[in-house]
Amino acid sequence: MKLYEMAVAPNPRRVRMFLAEKGLLDKVQRVEMDLQKGDNLTPEFVAKNPMKKVPVLETDDGVCISETMAICRYIEESHPETQSLLGDSPLEKAQIEQWLRWVDFYLFLPTGMSFQHGSGYFNDRMNCIKEWADDCRGKAVEFFDFLEAHFAEHEFVCCERFTAADINAYTTVQFGKTIGIRVGDDRPNLKAWHDRINARDSAKA
Repeated sequence: MKLYEMAVAPNPRRVRMFLAEKGLLDKVQRVEMDLQKGDNLTPEFVAKNPMKKVPVLETDDGVCISETMAICRYIEESHPETQSLLGDSPLEKAQIEQWLRWVDFYLFLPTGMSFQHGSGYFNDRMNCIKEWADDCRGKAVEFFDFLEAHFAEHEFVCCERFTAADINAYTTVQFGKTIGIRVGDDRPNLKAWHDRINARDSAKA
């Protein structure tokens, strides 16, 4: 399999952590893309993903799968011998899906919008609106506070064990650095959870 990615981007990192937790990272050939140079806009890559985004997983049969959680779902279902990260029981699956959605909508999206509209990185390719960047940053801060309260009573995001929800939350919290939001002593519960996940081998993938 091949994984087309930009290593510093948060979504490819989610997939790498997912693979690493399952002991499968060395089974994938990683292909680094430079989005700033437009590697994702070539006809060859657009044929793999018409949305022109990374990551993309190309199977040994040449089938391409895009979207982070679709890739993770494929990996999970293809390797039932590995630890489950998307849930065993119907309740676990539902709880993990709930949190994946919460993290995406209430943390990843506002963080990404704040970065796109406020960092200057995308000034040459989109209409950047500073006020929208500031508003989205505020929404991300609110979710940091929500997580701080949550981790006062929970060791992991959900299911009382490490799951894909922890991966997505951790990589998105790390993404917050790009807009000046960092985990510090002012949120001790969030920091303790972050440090636990940061100590896992997969966090270095």
